[in-house]
Amino acid sequence: MNVCQFMSHNRAEIFEATLQHLWLVGASILLAALIRIPLGILITRRPILNKPILGSANIIQTIPSLALFGFLLPAPWIGERADRLSILALTLYALLPLIRNTYTGIKGVDRAVVEAGRGMGMTDKQLLWQVELPLALGVIIAGVRVAAVISVGLATIAAAIGAGGLGEYIFRGLAMVNNQVILAGAIPAALLAIGADVSLGWLEKRLNPH
Repeated sequence: MNVCQFMSHNRAEIFEATLQHLWLVGASILLAALIRIPLGILITRRPILNKPILGSANIIQTIPSLALFGFLLPAPWIGERADRLSILALTLYALLPLIRNTYTGIKGVDRAVVEAGRGMGMTDKQLLWQVELPLALGVIIAGVRVAAVISVGLATIAAAIGAGGLGEYIFRGLAMVNNQVILAGAIPAALLAIGADVSLGWLEKRLNPH
């Protein structure tokens, strides 16, 4: 039985694992965006917080994924459910690209445009929502794109703690020394990463100011 036949025979299970994978990635990216985009905005307004926030995000990014899962396992409530733990870990890994790109996007807005807005009597809040964020949206989406692709890959490791997803096939295949089972998880995960990269790349280009 080749890989295509194996995947066709187990398509229902693979589809369910793909949905679990999408849930882990989607929930973590949404949570990261809700928390970390405001942080990116904050450090553009409070430069003194720049180094502590970006430094913390950089440190988290250097922690190996399995080690981070291990650190979070003893946490109350979170460690009791593998999916909660995985979503938290993936959210932490998404911090750096989202914070950095939000900061870079807003700081990259032409200062002449901002000063023109001020000259028209716009408040800081109006400048942020009507000028800076719309012009920075393409760069922010680029951060979401990077975070999504990273999360798709890291979510496969979540299977090691029982969170499900396509990583189950990869770990099962490694234990069985069976390339067909490994590829049954690796191929859909790679396609998800490519799909996220292409679709968010298209959105990024559409939102970049001309």
